[in-house]
Amino acid sequence: MALHLIPKLASDFLRDETGATSIEYALIASGISIVIVAAVTGIGSSLKDRFDTLNGLLR
Repeated sequence: MALHLIPKLASDFLRDETGATSIEYALIASGISIVIVAAVTGIGSSLKDRFDTLNGLLR
């Protein structure tokens, strides 16, 4: 590889945005999944408390 091609390759690499959209979608999906996990965890502990209360009432 000739040394005169390196600046052009570096410039082309920095201007290339073909993978930017997929990275943005991956970040959005990971953020949504974190919110879902937090919500399900909160609902799960709330339901556990209710079922424990019902179980105590039925004994």
